[in-house]
Amino acid sequence: MGSKTLKTLLMATSILATAGFAHAADTTLTIESWRTDDLAIWQEKLIPAFEAKNPGIKVKFSPTPPTEYDAALGARFDAGSAGDIITCRPFDKSLEQFKRGNLASLNDLSGMKNFSDVAKAAWTTDDGKDTFCVPMASVIHGFIYNKDAFDKLGIAIPTTEAEFFAALDKIKADGTYIPMAMGTKDLWEAATMGYQNIGPTYWKGEEGRAKLIKGESKLTDPEWVEPYKVLLKWKDYLGDGFEAQTYPDSQNLFTLGRAAIYPAGSWEIGLFNTQAQFKMGAFPPPVKNAGDACYISDHNDIGVGLNSKSGHPEEAKKFLDWVASPEFADIYANALPGFFSLNSTAVKMQDPLAQEFVSWREKCKPTIRSTYQILSRGTPNLENETWVESANVINGTDTPEAAAKKLQDGLDSWFKPAK
Repeated sequence: MGSKTLKTLLMATSILATAGFAHAADTTLTIESWRTDDLAIWQEKLIPAFEAKNPGIKVKFSPTPPTEYDAALGARFDAGSAGDIITCRPFDKSLEQFKRGNLASLNDLSGMKNFSDVAKAAWTTDDGKDTFCVPMASVIHGFIYNKDAFDKLGIAIPTTEAEFFAALDKIKADGTYIPMAMGTKDLWEAATMGYQNIGPTYWKGEEGRAKLIKGESKLTDPEWVEPYKVLLKWKDYLGDGFEAQTYPDSQNLFTLGRAAIYPAGSWEIGLFNTQAQFKMGAFPPPVKNAGDACYISDHNDIGVGLNSKSGHPEEAKKFLDWVASPEFADIYANALPGFFSLNSTAVKMQDPLAQEFVSWREKCKPTIRSTYQILSRGTPNLENETWVESANVINGTDTPEAAAKKLQDGLDSWFKPAK
């Protein structure tokens, strides 16, 4: 048989094969994300679990580096080339995409019933009428501590503000460890791990946050100033030169065993597990007085939505319904300890530190960071100003009252509560 004849025969066989299986062609869904770190988890765990249950639908995880994601995604939306599934930032960035018509409303997605209103808050319109992303994960704030240090010094886990400062005093007096690893150079650390970590205890979480948005309270009110008074007291326990200490410096001080307590976001768990050579534990923000209600910042961090111009809306909705399922929640949360499922079905964490953080949901009231919804849309931006003032208070360059007044004056300059 000549090579020409063989080529023709092969071509014919190929055409016949294609014709025979045309009806079974797979649909491929593409996921847009900034989580480049999660590529292996998607490829090895999540996508195979979905594809096994959904023959005919293939999924491709296609991340963009975090610092480039927002601009690149916006450009792809404009060009009509964005993926089918869009990983959603919390609050305004995703809300803007929904308002532009780039994200579809998911009100009719059956899996949405698996999430509370607080879980959906980061991806719901101001009027509460439309939710446009499936909540995937939150991060929880608290304190990670060196168990060896606590055992050595005979310190019990503090549950009240007084016990917390007594523990810090004991660590400082011993001199082996820096009591607490946190710097103010990068600003955001002071606000996120400081003010937003302990603050909900004083402004009563969602109750206080809602009052601020409605204009029923101000940042100069006692419940908003008091966390700054507490933060001012942290100054004595942060070690020499904390004003020049960056976020990576703080991480290193703790994981190298040089500091006893680390004001934390749960996203640290994975990294700390690989770096720390000592046993770690965690405790929630101490309450003011024994018996007070406990509050935690359980902050919506990541969701996933539907490109309203996807060529495969039905398949994409199948995928989103799966993301809303307890099965997805279990795989995802355990693959990424510290990024906690927002699903109403509780996920049992295999990582003990992650399980400690998530267990606080059973005894503490969850809230989200006070500056994230509605209140940082103008200039000056309340979130960024809170970074600056939190650092200023700890550094001693602004009093708690002065910091609160600057923040409220900035907010008053552009924000008018809806009547």
